[in-house]
Amino acid sequence: MCVCLTGPTACGKTELALKLAERIPLEIVSMDSALVYRDMDIGTAKPSAAVRAVVPHHLIDIVDAADTYSAGRFARDAGVVINGITARGHLPLIVGGTHLYLRALRDGLANLPQADPSIRQRLDAEAATSGWPALHARLTDVDPEAAARISPNDSQRIQRALEVYELTGEALSVQQRRPRTDDRPTVKTLALLPDDRVALAERIEQRFDAMVEAGFIEEVERLKARDDLNSTTPAMRAVGYRQIWAYLAGETDWHEARARAIAATRQLAKRQLTSLRSDSAAEYLSLASPDLERTLLSRVREYS
Repeated sequence: MCVCLTGPTACGKTELALKLAERIPLEIVSMDSALVYRDMDIGTAKPSAAVRAVVPHHLIDIVDAADTYSAGRFARDAGVVINGITARGHLPLIVGGTHLYLRALRDGLANLPQADPSIRQRLDAEAATSGWPALHARLTDVDPEAAARISPNDSQRIQRALEVYELTGEALSVQQRRPRTDDRPTVKTLALLPDDRVALAERIEQRFDAMVEAGFIEEVERLKARDDLNSTTPAMRAVGYRQIWAYLAGETDWHEARARAIAATRQLAKRQLTSLRSDSAAEYLSLASPDLERTLLSRVREYS
């Protein structure tokens, strides 16, 4: 048994998890698609080395920024980590907002084909010419169910859905409905939901500005200077990194880049909330509740 604390970006998941760690012997398993990458610290709001020295964190800094990381790999890696934490007599507390990773771990994944670099390069080239919305329209023709739940600008998911269709001749949505493996941990999901969207939007803006003040632009400059990274590398598509990369490439001015980064983060939060609200396995907790910390502690103790 393990517990997952999830919610939209910038809602305060990490802070609450650290407060829980003061009361319960636990170790944190990061469930964030950007925190897995090394050298991406500021723009991912990565917990500091000092924090990680006090409370053990897992699945942070495990791959290079030039590499790819998938939901399937997360499910495998998290399974190993969770077993180790449990063997030590501690509670595995999964913390993050990447709902696809949660579903992969908790619900299992279909047996999908591995990524094909040649197909991905071709789709990237087509998108550079026609735009991702055009490829999204193509996806609508071959897999309308998947297209309906993917944003027209969500390049990674559009690319993966088209890639799976090209490799197998069958829609991704069809394959995902097939029976899945049973060797999965039992995960109790606690979802933090904001009552005040305006406050969350303001927090997102303030957090982005704080990241810039802490050196976010310089962090992206260092990544951009690497020969093995470009604007289509999966890690560089992360919210904030993509917009600052475009600014450094001279494609936008800073005012526009900042506005785009904040807007993209707000859109990410909106998509995360939509996904969480459709999760019938989750128990919802209001971020506005004055008893949130006490309720959260009670729930975690109940399931640990």
